[in-house]
Amino acid sequence: MGEDPSDAPLAGLDEATLRRFEAGDALFEQPFRASQGLGPVYIRHACVSCHEDDARGPGAVRKMVLLDPDGVVSEDQSALVHGHTVRPQRAAGATRGVEPPADREVWITRRFGPPVFARGYLEAIDDAEIERVEAEQAREGVVSGRVHRVAWQSEANPLATHGLGPGATNLIGRFGLKARLATLDEFVADAFQGDMGLTSPLRPRELSNPDGLLDDAREGVDLDAESIELVTDYVRLLAIPARAAPPEGAAALFAEVGCARCHVPTLRTRADYPIAALADVDAPVFSDLLLHDMGEGLADGLRDGDALGSEWRTAPLIGLRHQRALLHDGRASTALEAIEAHDGEARGAAEAFAALPEAARDTLLRYVEGL
Repeated sequence: MGEDPSDAPLAGLDEATLRRFEAGDALFEQPFRASQGLGPVYIRHACVSCHEDDARGPGAVRKMVLLDPDGVVSEDQSALVHGHTVRPQRAAGATRGVEPPADREVWITRRFGPPVFARGYLEAIDDAEIERVEAEQAREGVVSGRVHRVAWQSEANPLATHGLGPGATNLIGRFGLKARLATLDEFVADAFQGDMGLTSPLRPRELSNPDGLLDDAREGVDLDAESIELVTDYVRLLAIPARAAPPEGAAALFAEVGCARCHVPTLRTRADYPIAALADVDAPVFSDLLLHDMGEGLADGLRDGDALGSEWRTAPLIGLRHQRALLHDGRASTALEAIEAHDGEARGAAEAFAALPEAARDTLLRYVEGL
């Protein structure tokens, strides 16, 4: 572990919990092979391929959406019979990956997977806190974030205590770039299936693929529920990377220009969250976990549940200094570039930042880059 670690566990964990953290860490870094259930179609062969050092990248996901001849996103996306995600890699006898159709106009965009630092804090935040911020923004009228209400999209997790399963609705989405998933175990099971083609009790079916393969080189479900739980516990128990003391006056500037309206510095967690270190604390996540319209310049034309193509969940500014690429598609390589690209609801904050004196801008950038 280096001088500025990004993969440290929460402080104060007992030995048994630390062993689970380490076992989950090993699975997170493990490259999977066809004999272990990789494929039939997939994107990468290990979690760490898209979350190196628990940050984002180097791997990214390509998304595709069909366009009409006039260049507008088509109302009819049915020709993408295997979904909107490009999965070019093949295993277990597959002869074709999921690629953009050659006979249609297609808009290809890129999404970097989110960092997984301290995801337990996000899961632990009280629903009432997220709803409170949504209501405050509505009253203030400067930005208009909204909760992404989602359904449970998996089979029941036999090892989970949350009791969610098929038919559960009206959940608050927290995970994914458009907040399409409500819990960490579903987030992990979704990633194993969607990125690697690894099935589990939560996601027992192979991905749709051009060869119509219903199984892979590992007969039946590829991962057991305990493997999903171990990786879930790993990302749940990751600490927030240590932050240096902020420059004097930086937090006030962050609020003054409007950054803190969406990148809310802290939200309170549930008192009954099962991990004591995360229960009833102020979680310094710098997000409201709400969807915001970021304008057409940042749109990708895709809906995720009720999230529109231009809507994105406010990115938690956790471990920002460890990230190689910023914004959902990695187009920004510095905090300054990311701020300047903010549009839609965030345009006012970007303009307020640009209007600051140079010294104040530098102070605010140092603050953000140190998170």
